[in-house]
Formats: sequence, C-alpha cells, structure tokens
Amino acid sequence: MKRSVRILVPVLGAGLLLPSTAFGYVGPGAGFAFAGSLFFFLGAVLLALATILFFPIRMAWIAIKRKRKGTGKALVRRVVVVGFDGLDPGLVEKFMADGDMPNFERLGRQGYSSKLATTFPSISPVAWSSFITGCSPGKHNIFDFLARDRRTYLPDLSSAQISAPRKVLKLGRYRIPLEQPGIRLLRRGKSFWKQLGEGGVFSAILRVPITFPAEEFDGVQLAAMCTPDLKGTQGSFTSFSTNPEDATTTGGERIKISRQGNVVSGKIPGPANSMVEGNPQLEIGFTITLDADEKHALMELDNGDSVQLEVGKYTDWVPLVYSVGLGQKVHGIARFLITAVSPTFNLYMTPINIDPENPALPISHPAVYSIYLAKSLGPFATLGLAEDTWALNERVINEDQFLEQAYKIQDERERMLWSELEKVRRGLVVCVFDGTDRIQHMFYRFIQEGHPAARGFDVDKYKNAIRDIYKRADQVVGKVLDKLGDDEELFVVSDHGFKSFHRGLNVNSWLRDQGYLVLRDGRTEGRDWYVDVDWDKTRAFGLGLSGLFINIKGRESKGIVERSEAKALKAEIIEKLRELRDPENGDAVVVNDAWDAEECYGDAPFVDNAPDVLIGYNTGYRVSWESVTGKITKDVLLDNVKAWSGDHCMDPRLVPGVIFTTRKLQCENPRIMDLGPTILELFGVARTPQMDGVSLLGPTRIDPTLLPSGKPIDSRAAKV
Repeated sequence: MKRSVRILVPVLGAGLLLPSTAFGYVGPGAGFAFAGSLFFFLGAVLLALATILFFPIRMAWIAIKRKRKGTGKALVRRVVVVGFDGLDPGLVEKFMADGDMPNFERLGRQGYSSKLATTFPSISPVAWSSFITGCSPGKHNIFDFLARDRRTYLPDLSSAQISAPRKVLKLGRYRIPLEQPGIRLLRRGKSFWKQLGEGGVFSAILRVPITFPAEEFDGVQLAAMCTPDLKGTQGSFTSFSTNPEDATTTGGERIKISRQGNVVSGKIPGPANSMVEGNPQLEIGFTITLDADEKHALMELDNGDSVQLEVGKYTDWVPLVYSVGLGQKVHGIARFLITAVSPTFNLYMTPINIDPENPALPISHPAVYSIYLAKSLGPFATLGLAEDTWALNERVINEDQFLEQAYKIQDERERMLWSELEKVRRGLVVCVFDGTDRIQHMFYRFIQEGHPAARGFDVDKYKNAIRDIYKRADQVVGKVLDKLGDDEELFVVSDHGFKSFHRGLNVNSWLRDQGYLVLRDGRTEGRDWYVDVDWDKTRAFGLGLSGLFINIKGRESKGIVERSEAKALKAEIIEKLRELRDPENGDAVVVNDAWDAEECYGDAPFVDNAPDVLIGYNTGYRVSWESVTGKITKDVLLDNVKAWSGDHCMDPRLVPGVIFTTRKLQCENPRIMDLGPTILELFGVARTPQMDGVSLLGPTRIDPTLLPSGKPIDSRAAKV
C-alpha cells in the first residue's frame, strides 16, 4: 500500500500519531493513534454506564424543557429529510417516465419538485456542509475531501484535525498519555439542527456527511462521511491470499497466508499500538478449516471467537477485539468473504469498522447513541465511506459482491430511519443514504455507451444496477409518505447529480506542459506526492478533486509567486484551461469553465483555504487518478478504465441535485444551502445572520447566473 500522507485520527488507547495513506474519495485516508490512557479508559467506562442508566431521565428532562420553551411560530409538528447522495434529476425523470419511481412521481405531483443547485465545487463534503450550515464553502471551510498542508505540499483530510497528547507517562515499554488528544471538526458555521435545538426543537440526524466528530446539540446524531475505520483510514480493505498477485495495492493491502491441506492460517492486521514503544501493529491470528466439500469452513480467531464461512457469501459482522495492554482493548467489526478456494485460496475482509457497540471514537451524540442503536437494531457500518469501492476498483471483489455489500448497508440505514420515525414524533428527522452515489460511481460504465471501463464486461447484466437502486430509493420515499401526518413535511434531496467519467485530466502534467510546474533534473515525469517537483521553480500545482493552487510566497513553505502577481497568474491559467481540447475525443471541450476562488467566494473568511483556481470539467471528464496523488504522467489526458466510472466533480451547473417536497413551494432555482433556512422557518426558529441560504417558503427566485459571491458568471465561458 502506498504510504506517506499524514491525516491523523485518534482512537481510545494510547497517544502517538502515525502517518499513513490518504486519498479521501481516491483512497483510504490515514493515520491512527489511540487516544487516552488507562485512567481515561476507566473513566470512559464509568461515564458510559452512567449515561446508559440516566439516558431516559435526561431525555425526559429535555422534553420538559423543550415543552416549556416551545416553538410558538412553528408551522409543522415534524419535518423529515431523506437524502439520497448523488440522485440525478435526469435519471429520476427518465425512471419516473418509465414507471419505475411512482412514489417520486406522486410526491412531485402533490407537492413540489425541481433541480437543486449544488455547490462550487460539486463535491459531496462541500455540498452537504452547505446543507448543514446554510453557508457557501467560503464560510464553512470545506472545499474538497482533501486540503493541502502548506508546509509539506501533501494532502490532509479537510474535515477534521487531530492534536496529539503532549503529556505521556513512560512505564517500561508502555507509553501512556496523561491527556486526551484533541479532535476538532474543521467545518465552520453552526448546523441548522443546533439552531433548532436552541429554539426548543429536537432532531435525530442519521449519517449526514461531514458530521465527524459528532457535535453536541439538542438531539441525537450518528456521524457519517470522513468517519475513519479502526486503522484510522478512510477505508482500507484486506485481501488474504495463498498467492497474492501483488503486494502493493491502492485502497487496502494484500497479505500472503499459508495453507496446509484443508487448514488456512494467517493474521488480521489492526491499528498500530501507540501505547507500546515502537508502535507495533496489533494483530489477531486466525485459522480457517475447510469442510470436505470446500464450500463451507470454520474460522477460529486467537481470542476464542469463531464464525461459520460459506464460499461466495458474506458473513455477518464479526467482532474483532485487539488487546493493547494494561487491560485495554479496542473493538472493531468486519465482514469476511471467501472469493476463491482452489488452486488459490482468497479471503476478502472489509475495512474494520469502529464497533458501534464499543465505539473508540466520538461517532455519535450522545456517545451512548451508537451503543443504543447497535443493541436495538444490531451491528452496522460506521465507516464514513462504507461501501468498499476500492475493493472493486482493484478487482478484489466483483460487481455482484459489491452490490450485495451496498444493499446490506442500505438495509441497515433503512432500519435506523424506521426506528427514528417511530420515536421522534415531533421535531426533525434527517437520514442520508449513500448507495445511490456509490453504485452510480461504480456502474455508470454500463449505461454510458462506449465507456472504456466497460470493455470485456457483460454490459447487459449490469445495465439496470443504477435503475435498481433508484427503485429502492423510491420504495423508501413511499414508506415515509405513508407514515406522515397532515402537519408534517417531507423533503427528499440530493447533494449533486451524476455524469460519466471516461477521461481524466492530469492537472499537474498539464501545468508541466504549460511551464507552471517544473520537475527536478530535467525529468518529464514525476512520482506520487510531488517527490520530483522543483518547488523553487514551480508556480502552480494541482491537489485534490476540485482545482489547483498557486505556490504563493509567504503562504506555501517554498512559495515563489508574489501575492501581487497571483491574480494575473490565475487569470492566465483560467484562460488556458478554457481552451483545453481533447484531440483523441473529437477535440471535445475538457474544461467547461474555471473560476478564481476570490471571484467565486468573494471576501468570505476561509477563501484562502480554497483552491486558488476551481476547475469545472465538462461532461465525461474529471481530474485523473494520478493527478490527485501528485503524480506527473507523460500524457495529460488518460482513459479512465477503473470501475469507478461515473462522477460529479465537474462544472456544478452540469450536475444539479434534486428536491421533492410535500409542501407546495413557489420558488425558482433552489439551492442545497437553502434547505436549512427553510426548515428553520417551518419550525418558527430564526436563522442566524451567517447563512447565505434563503427560505424557500415564500415566492423566491434565485439567479442561477451568479457565483456564490453574487458576482455574475463570466458569459464568455458559460457554455452550459
């Protein structure tokens, strides 16, 4: 597995922070360290017991206070928001016309439906952050999955920041921290449900992206996107094999295991144990004994647990308990799948999710909430990006196995939604489903004619995979509609739409060809993480999915561009990007438009953290996989042959989301940032001045030709 990026995430146990890989959507994420000590551990146990014992009393007292406080101007008793990540208006319209989405059609006919403008850029963490705060990205500070470290030029996770404990007690080989490390959410702006809580309205928030670590407010919350796995990554699978094809891989690791007759043995790698000198990796040994028919097997773990395996069938969630010393244990859960028996034995393990029944990180509010859900509904995925897209990209699992996994997660989420709808009879319930996004990412190649990633596959077999998950979304909407009363409202929304991604632009290779990025020693190609870049001569570089940065003097550690020169340089790069054509695709336009961040966001407080130039790709194009990791390839434009074949990281005007609601609205061109202010008004709670969004309850027309700053989009480049 490629290594070196420092994105740090703590878990209960010890205190040093370790580097690892992080690609955000592109790959696993990074770093892990236990957070705490034996003293903190014991305290946490006592606190958890007290929380469970007093939870009903606490909820009753909150209800009394809420009743006293009241929401005198409320127009509704309850609002339900169902989010389907990536639901595309064009596909919804097509499937409704085909009769496959009758509940969406019914909802639109009875209430209101429209395209929903996404954010600049059109990336899930950015858009959902605007949903949460009612702010444009310049105010909420999330511009991508990744942010650059100005000192090292390497990516950091954009949504959370970890600080290591400074005080550590050394006891022989043990290293016991005497204080908790800090876990800080980097998203700025107050969530609209926190504002609701201040107005006396209770909320249940299920798996809304960019809610890790979970915040305190009047309600309950289960965190989602950017919640790490037990290793601290954004999702690292493990492939065990008696004959691994390659020891290196993206998005996980391949491990060689041994087989003697019908017995297979190996070790399950866990997080690094930073409570012990040298940070050794925690492991759990296992043996698998195959039956004579080689269709069933018994897996036995060193800790005494065992699980039945059936070839080609996922296990239920299997608890993985790692001992870190001094009586402390760290708990995870994973699913296992035997994908082949002979001549090579292959075993796939999902990323090790944080165990919701024994959470090692603040994945819910209150902390007991995830425990309650697990006790009442069974174990469930806690990883932010739970559907293992990289295992399919790397062909560790196949299409059928990916779909099975995605629908298991869909089932878990639906059970949570039905549970909260029964319990929260007054207030707000929000639940976001990810399956629509993940399945479109991986199966768009089967509905886009001639997609390079579909070569050699049975297109007919999978051409309805996207249609099927849309039909499942429709079933969810139908069930929610049947549960609503007259004084309740339903909003069904998506953060963006979807298009094909069949060609990738290596932004760094393009910058090299234009003379803005220079490699050392006369090189024409460069390795991952910019190791061959000559920063003393480089004026611009690409990082992440949304744009590029200027190497500004005094801002970046090796910056060479004076701030007074940056604006002209950005304008020059933007003009060249607008003229970029793909000679191997009929001279197609590659970049639909590009924007100076200062023009896009105005004088917003966090504009300096945004990419200096935002790139709005044309349909079919996106930043290439190599460019995201800082690799400079010979070719500027490359075919995308990965299973990840659909995307939305392009011109936001090309990929709007959807809004369907039971309330008959009189608005034009609604935006995702308008949902929060609208729901606040429904409950009679005043919105904060920070919000850029507006309420959609009255006659509202939002000008679609304006940037978030209020400035007009340059008509010379407005090809949409």
